[in-house]
Amino acid sequence: MIGSVIEQKRILATSVPGPRSAELAARKAAAVSAGVGTGLPAYIVRGEGGILVDVDGNQLIDFGSGIAVTTVGNGNPKVVAAVQEQIAKFTHTCFMVTPYEQYVEVAEKLAELTPGDGEKRSALFNSGAEAVENAIKVARHHTGRQAVVAFDHAYHGRTNLTMGLTSKNMPYKHRFGPFAGEIYRVPMAYPYRWPTGPDACADEAFDEFVSLVHAQVGEENCAAVIIEPIQGEGGFIVPAPGFLAKVADYCTDNGILLIADEVQTGFARTGDWFASHHEGVVPDLITTAKGIAGGMPLAAVTGRADVMDSIHVSGLGGTYGGNPVACAAALASMEWMEETDACGRAREVEAIFRPRLETLADKYGVIGDIRGRGAMLAVELVSDLDAKTPDAALTGAVNRYCHGQGLVTLTCGTFGNVFRFLPPLSAPDELLHEGLDILEDAFAEHAG
Repeated sequence: MIGSVIEQKRILATSVPGPRSAELAARKAAAVSAGVGTGLPAYIVRGEGGILVDVDGNQLIDFGSGIAVTTVGNGNPKVVAAVQEQIAKFTHTCFMVTPYEQYVEVAEKLAELTPGDGEKRSALFNSGAEAVENAIKVARHHTGRQAVVAFDHAYHGRTNLTMGLTSKNMPYKHRFGPFAGEIYRVPMAYPYRWPTGPDACADEAFDEFVSLVHAQVGEENCAAVIIEPIQGEGGFIVPAPGFLAKVADYCTDNGILLIADEVQTGFARTGDWFASHHEGVVPDLITTAKGIAGGMPLAAVTGRADVMDSIHVSGLGGTYGGNPVACAAALASMEWMEETDACGRAREVEAIFRPRLETLADKYGVIGDIRGRGAMLAVELVSDLDAKTPDAALTGAVNRYCHGQGLVTLTCGTFGNVFRFLPPLSAPDELLHEGLDILEDAFAEHAG
């Protein structure tokens, strides 16, 4: 019943997915493009905290948060109240036509929370990809340069420009080209897979980065370097310590803007407000979305005031960007994060997950790497620990087992062999442990 509290407990009333979900899947096949896939076709009717309730009455444990979106939990009371209050007042005017205070308040809050103490400005949009597109626009306009440098294993979105920045072909880029030009790719400082080992990774990856930019682009032609402080879809790759700072200094020295894509890492997910904080890096521009608004569509580009203000009037915008209902949700989400010390909670989540994942790694010889920060963690599965051979088949089997047991899990990685964990920060400890119990059963079934 709407308004009732969902017990934070897994319940399997039917198989997962159940018969009503199967009926809806048949309707989807007849009405929705086959290009829109679903990982777990259990159709959801309600959600609260760390639980999703499907049409068959199953209560599923959520370890995905809609891909890092519902960080504050589904049905967060503060967000619900803010949305209800705003939607009863007005739903849309277009900020570029007749503005409203909520947009300004979100921009003020972003200036306060994002890395750096300097004066900042923001522009609001609808999605992470849209934010990235606009950050590139800003960088090119401000610098008068065209080239953009991105990294191996990067994911920045599904629009034409952002597909060009994204590294992985299937399913994101395959047969969708040609893509936007003046995009160059360099190696990521990927400690687990760096040829000479993790200790040399930061220095050697940086040297390769500098060499390739100089030879293939020319520093004077480079508008921006865009990087995820922890890569998302590429496999939750945490760059080798010091690498981000080196890249940031290089950009400053060469008049290149550093864009931190914090769409997935932002808003307390990694144990700090933004992952850039962990490395002491202050990007020139930062893109945010996902966890910003508790499930409502909102995104932002925040950056140095001189950079953001260099754009001519009406050079940035969009019909729905900074929608008032989404802004209300964002303000409520950020307030909840501050009141509950969401960053501290993310670190508590890591303290629960990491020992359990390490136990799995010790017990089964299939986990090559455990990585991530806060409530953004992952394990990389391999068939040979010495050769580090990616094992996408095992990853898929474990994922399917978890789904069948009512645990919503996600995979990722360039090689399809990474399990990622993104639980809501409002999920209680007991629910997290129950989900990890299911994960252990999955490994016992398929990796034992």
